[in-house]
Order: sequence, then C-alpha cells, then structure tokens
Amino acid sequence: MAATEQPLDLVTIGRSCIDLYGEQIGGRLEDMASFAKYIGGSPTNTAVGASRLGLRSGLVTRVGADHFGRFIREQLIREGVSTQGVRDDDERLTALVFLGIRDPDTFPLIFYRENCADMALDDADIDPDFIRSAGAVLINGTHLSRPNVFDASVHACRIAREAGARVVFDIDYRPVLWGLTGKDRGENRFVADDAVTARLQQVLPLCDLVVGTEEEMHILGGSTDTIAALRAIREKTAALLVCKRGAHGCSAFPGAIPDRLEQGVTGPGFAVEVFNVLGAGDAFMAGFLRGWLRGEPLETACEYGNACGAIVVSRHGCSPAMPSWEELQQFLADGARPCRLRDDAALEHVHAATTRAGTWDELTVLAVDHRSQFEALCEQVGADPARIAGFKALALKAVDRLAQGDPRFGVLIDGRFGMRGLEAAADHPYWIGRPIERPGSCPLEFEGDADVATELLTWPANHVVKCLVFYHPDDPADLRERQERQLLRLQDAVRKTRHELLVEIIASRNGGVGDDTVSRVMQRFYDLGMRPDWWKLEPNDSALAWRNIERAIAGNDPYCRGVLLLGLSAPEGELIASFQAAASTPIVKGFAVGRTIFAGTASQWLAGEIDDDAAIADLSRRFAVLVEAWRIARAQVGVSNVSEVV
Repeated sequence: MAATEQPLDLVTIGRSCIDLYGEQIGGRLEDMASFAKYIGGSPTNTAVGASRLGLRSGLVTRVGADHFGRFIREQLIREGVSTQGVRDDDERLTALVFLGIRDPDTFPLIFYRENCADMALDDADIDPDFIRSAGAVLINGTHLSRPNVFDASVHACRIAREAGARVVFDIDYRPVLWGLTGKDRGENRFVADDAVTARLQQVLPLCDLVVGTEEEMHILGGSTDTIAALRAIREKTAALLVCKRGAHGCSAFPGAIPDRLEQGVTGPGFAVEVFNVLGAGDAFMAGFLRGWLRGEPLETACEYGNACGAIVVSRHGCSPAMPSWEELQQFLADGARPCRLRDDAALEHVHAATTRAGTWDELTVLAVDHRSQFEALCEQVGADPARIAGFKALALKAVDRLAQGDPRFGVLIDGRFGMRGLEAAADHPYWIGRPIERPGSCPLEFEGDADVATELLTWPANHVVKCLVFYHPDDPADLRERQERQLLRLQDAVRKTRHELLVEIIASRNGGVGDDTVSRVMQRFYDLGMRPDWWKLEPNDSALAWRNIERAIAGNDPYCRGVLLLGLSAPEGELIASFQAAASTPIVKGFAVGRTIFAGTASQWLAGEIDDDAAIADLSRRFAVLVEAWRIARAQVGVSNVSEVV
C-alpha cells in the first residue's frame, strides 16, 4: 500500500509532556512568577506541527491518568492528531518541563521526568495495526535512553519497514536525559559520550531519514567535526541526512557526504529575530516532512522546514507556535516581512485564526449574561438579588436538557451573577461566551480588573470574550475614538491571553439604522485593525443589509467564524420573522438570545411563583421554539441541519 493511500501520513513515537513556559522574559527561571501551560515533548510537537500543515498524524506515547494526561489527550484531539496510540498509565504521572526565555542564547529548562509515564512506554504499547496505518514512523533520540523505550521504538520501526513505510529518526539529543549533566543544565545540547553514540547508531540501519543539528550529528557520528560525523553516519545508513544549521538554514545529503556542508542540497535560512529557539527543531521537522512525505523536491522540503523553524523561533511556546499550512504559505509569499516576526499583524492573525479549535456551521446560544436587567427584575418583583445566581445556574441546566451534549449549543453567562453557571459549564461540550463590558457603558468600559488583560488572565481558555459596544457611524468623533481605543486594547489583550473575541454591535440606540449602517461600523473596525472571531448583530429583515455585512466580512477577514443574531428583547414572533432574511446569509451561524427566552420565566422564578424544575422546563421549551424556527429558516433557503432539536 502506497503511503498516500494509508489512513495516516505519520505516526510519531516518544515524549509527551506538559510544557510550563515562564511568562516573564529576560530573567532567571528563579525570578519567573507565572507559567503558561502547553503540550510538549519533541514527537508530540512534531505531530501537532504536521497536522497543522495538512498531514494526517498520530502519536504513540503514555500519559498519566491525571489532569495533565487528559489535557494532552484533549489537546491532541483539538489539533487533529490521532490518539489511538496514546495509553494511560495508572502508576505514573505525566511528565513536566519548566522552561524560560532568558536571552536569545539562554533558555533554562528543568525536566521533571523521574519515573514519568512516557518513559515507561514498552513493546506492549505498540499496536502493529496502528503503525501499519501510517506512511511513515518517527522515532526520537530521547526515547532510546532507556531499554524499554528503546525496544518499543525499534519494534515500531521494524513493523513499519515490513509494511513498506518509511522510518524517520529525530536525533533530539538532551544530555541531561541521558544522565550526562546536572539536572539544572537541561538546556545543555552537547556532551560527548561513546555509549550514547553506540546506542543511537543501532537504529541507523532501519532509517530512511535522519535529522539533527550539527551538535546532534556530532553525538550520532562520534566526532565534533561535522563532516567527519556525517561520513561516519553514512557508513551505517543510506538514509537521507538533513543537518539543521540554525540561521544558515539546512543542508541535505541524499548520497555521499561532500567536503563542505554547502555542497549538499541547501535550504537557506530566513532573517527573523530569534525570540525562543525551543521548539524550532520540531517545527523544522514538521515542515520538512510536509514536503518530503508529499513527494515535493528536496529543496522545497528544506524551504518548508526552514520557514516553519523561523516562524516558531519568533514566538512563545513550542506546540502553540507551530504554523498552519495557510500561515506557511503567507510567510513564504511575503518577501517584505519584518525581522521581528511578532510585529507582522497579518501573519499573527492568520496564525490565531487557523489554529483555533472547533468549527460551527450552526450555533444557538441562550444568553443570560445580563446584569442590570436582572437587577431590575428583582426590584420589580421584590426579590433578593442574591437569587440571580441560582437562576443563571438553572439556565445551563435548561440548555443541557435541550441540547443533550450537542456542541452546536452554547451559553452566554457573566462572571458577576453567573459564576456558578460558568463553573458548571466546564463539564459540558457547549460553546461558552462571557461578557467583559460594564453593563450599559457608552463610552465603553470594562468590568473587573482595571487592566483588561489582567482580568482575562483569570478566565479559562475556552471562554469566548464577548464585548457589547453601543456604536453608530454618525456618533460624535470623540465618542467614537474613545470606544475604538477600548476595542483595540481589548483585541490586544485577547491575542495575548489566547481567548477568542466576539464583538456585539448595537447601533440602533444611538441613531437610525439603514441597510449600510452596521456594515459601515464593521468596516471602520476592520480599517482600525480589528479582527474579532465572532460578530453579534441586531436582527434585521433587510436582505440588502445582510449582503452588505457579508461583503464586509468576506472582504476583510475570510477567517471570521461568523455572525450571531441578538434578540433585543423582541417578541418571539417578531424575532422568528427576522430569521428569514438572516438565514439566507451563510455567514450568520445562529443566534445568542436572552430576554425573549428568559424574561417571563425569570420573573416568575424570582418571585417564587415556580420552582426550579418548572423554570428549567419553561426555559428549555422557549429556547427550543427559537432553535426549531432557526433551523426551519435555514432549511427553507437550502441549508440543511445534521439533526433535529432533541
């Protein structure tokens, strides 16, 4: 079976851990105060990078039966990496690595890998059918440092070769993981050792591709002279040898080793500022394999590898920094890119938009993020505002009763009164939105911490940041400018905290609304550099208005997730009537409606006229009416739904 006919292009084998990256840059690891959590480990990073580039990848490893092991598994699924080969280890914990960015040449690491799950991998964990399902298998030098993982890696290689697949060897030399240096010297990349050289060379006859830095070629070849090391390697394998040379790019050697590295098939490097070299080699491997496994010329594979490495050295983290295929193409096409790549706003937007998890062709959301409106309801019925939290927790139960785990449903809940609902939502697969604006503020103000980024750092990563702005294109210039500054602050914050952003526009409060009013507001925001993941817009029965909105999005951000309709407390029948015009516009994915659904129910429950079960049933019923109406409207314009309302 040819590699292109197999279910997977690549299976990687070995390390899988949690990377805890220091968020303070330029200091000692001792002085770092907070850490960002990512999945890590060289073969895990490569599997993620390969998937983002369009290869069908899978991973063989062990993780602890713990919170971090579950995070690794969940993140791999989000990244499109097959977890068929990931085993839970009930006796060992998931490995950890603490990493820091001191300066362009210093990256302190501490490996917490004593008796960890992935180093317990053994022959029994290798599923022959899973290995045979791939066109290539990648093994990793670190996983040759213990007899059990060495045997597992070699076993997988032999299965792959018997199946006609190719074997890739990433030398990935970490002396500390071979016990050759102190545990506080995790960043040390080279210690000569004859025993390590002999162990690594045992796998060379099985290999079709060997990739490493010059230092890694030194340990594999047993010489600190790079050419001599490469020739020693060549004596033991006919594999393609690729030597990574950092800023100088790479040199590939399909045959005899020449006298100089430059005489190989070379791929020049890219001039970018080095921010963080950690993970660059894994990105190089993913990029090179994207070309090599798809039959591209060797020069192209080198170019892909060098470009992916250059992108990753400009960012924080390893796996999250891996580029997507769309991003790689944009990088290669843009000869005017800045040296400080993180300043390339267009590239950063493509990265964020093409690496976020999930897609929604339909999204129906119960919005109970209202705060002042609930306080007003309590005043009307004489209820204690402390009861608001209880009702918002019931709203989530109402969504779950209807949705029954269907991820096309969502909730929009605030953190002031709805924290219990937000906490409970963590155990469900639903879309979660959360407001950041101070209720009714115009000009826009943010709720919570005085610094919006500091506030968002306290929010779980899967909370979509929703911001309502009362904005009309004919507002006074000073009002528009104040609100625009706030929105730009918010966008900068969500990019740094890696949250998604939903911008809700209500123009009708400040002036008349015509067919181009909302699209003019959106275009103004786009011109300022705003690129929200979602828009939430007022209902409108004008087909022309929706065409203008769709053109604004298509012309400025083809990666936009879509538009949700808001309700503005419209009567149920009026809101349903407005669905028809919106449903014919593909960019509109559904709605996020609140008071139309909950107002009557909330009033009765807060007044003590109905109990919890009755409130849940009534909310679920009212929500179902709108969901069914939306799906009927979509069906009438030729957009089918996967399933009916539960």
